[in-house]
Amino acid sequence: MRIRVATSLDTEDVRKVHFSAFSEGERQKVSTLAANLLDEKAHPDTLSLIAEADGAVVGHIAFSPVTIDSKRDNKRWTGYILAPLGVKPEYQKRQIGSKLIESGIERLSKRGVDIVFVYGDPKYYGRFGFNPDAASSYAPPYELQYPFGWQAIALNQDALTGPDTKISCVAPLNEPELW
Repeated sequence: MRIRVATSLDTEDVRKVHFSAFSEGERQKVSTLAANLLDEKAHPDTLSLIAEADGAVVGHIAFSPVTIDSKRDNKRWTGYILAPLGVKPEYQKRQIGSKLIESGIERLSKRGVDIVFVYGDPKYYGRFGFNPDAASSYAPPYELQYPFGWQAIALNQDALTGPDTKISCVAPLNEPELW
């Protein structure tokens, strides 16, 4: 297996990964989100990685930048959110998702990112260091159906802010039904 940065040339493969990885009720929304994030022109850049195995794209993960509505001590603050993550069903249970997460966090850490958020299963994401305490002082852009899934990993301990700092996401994630 090989992990590399995705490009717009990978759009259809990325769409297929998420379409096959998610349930019928979610597959269209998530595959569209993943494809749209490949074309997102954000600053800092969205990090989109794919996993290749057996000559095909079998997994994808995106990390897009988030902003906060206040400058903390006028310090430059950089945050990202992990969404979405997908692996084709026939390649699941092979640590591909884990390797994508670890590779993404490592790359973001090298960029000097302060914090990475995720909205997902605490049992799964907790294995990588995500926890609700790190996210507790940050409010997601929309009300969450499952608030216990809001987590973060602080890559820089100075990133933790005071209570109720609201984050904003890139346009493709600014859809209430995704939350």
